[in-house]
Amino acid sequence: MPSPRDVLTPDALAMLQTVVSAGSFAGAARTLNLVPSALSYRVRQIEDALDVLLFDRSARQARPTEAGAELLREAARLLADIDAVANRVKRVATGWEPMLTIAVDSVIARDPMLDIVGAFFALEPPTRLKLRDETLLGTTEALTTGEADLAIGTVLNAGSLAFTTSGILSRPLGELRFIYAVAPHHPLARFEGALTEDILRQHRAVAAADSSRAGPSMTVNLVGGQDVLTVPTMQAKLAAQLHGLGGGYLPEPMARPYVEAGHLVQCRTARPMHSVVLHCAWRARSAGKPGRALEWWLAQFEHEGTRRALLERHRGR
Repeated sequence: MPSPRDVLTPDALAMLQTVVSAGSFAGAARTLNLVPSALSYRVRQIEDALDVLLFDRSARQARPTEAGAELLREAARLLADIDAVANRVKRVATGWEPMLTIAVDSVIARDPMLDIVGAFFALEPPTRLKLRDETLLGTTEALTTGEADLAIGTVLNAGSLAFTTSGILSRPLGELRFIYAVAPHHPLARFEGALTEDILRQHRAVAAADSSRAGPSMTVNLVGGQDVLTVPTMQAKLAAQLHGLGGGYLPEPMARPYVEAGHLVQCRTARPMHSVVLHCAWRARSAGKPGRALEWWLAQFEHEGTRRALLERHRGR
């Protein structure tokens, strides 16, 4: 006996749709240029393989049973999926990647990032996107290990040691300044003067964990001997500091709306405020230019407004 896989072919599913649209086996047979007995035999083969009745044959019209109606609903979806796959394959053959994986550092503003994703989808490309949340060297590692095709917000550029043998290219996004901030009810919020390392050591710091899994990890602006609350992302670090769970450096554009609203207090530190230059980086093909999806994304970073938005337009601004 044929199995369901043997009988549930695209042609068979289309045949069942024709029976329903024609309203009878005789009408469907004429449409399909078959004799009625041949059509009935093919339908019976499907029913035998599934061990169900697909049509109520007690009337002149071919009315789907409940099981038949369910199969027809799935048939419409499956046939649409087949058409979509065929179209996707045709477009991939024109230079579009099947999948583009993007590692996004947690200092990057999410709303403008998703705006770019929306603009990409508006092209109706065959390329599927996968976004990865990363922090610090984890953003770099996703690229060098081949788990990502593009990294946005990496602290390393193409000349860095981690990239020199990996076929990595990069371009700067811009400079991001950090400020030290605490919640208004935190003890350091009332401190007058610059915070020295001795003072900071007496209070808990909040740190965003480096998402690197295979290589070395990076810690930034922590004082030796200081109690540390480690959270997974920069957004979680901001939330922890808003709750008064510790202090620490935050990207100025991310923290500024909360400082202006009185939900955070910016503190002076004896250590000068620091800034970092962030980059976008990507893996170069061994031959030829980037795929069309990566090429489109790289073109977005040529616009200063886009680069600034990714670094500065955090929610609340």
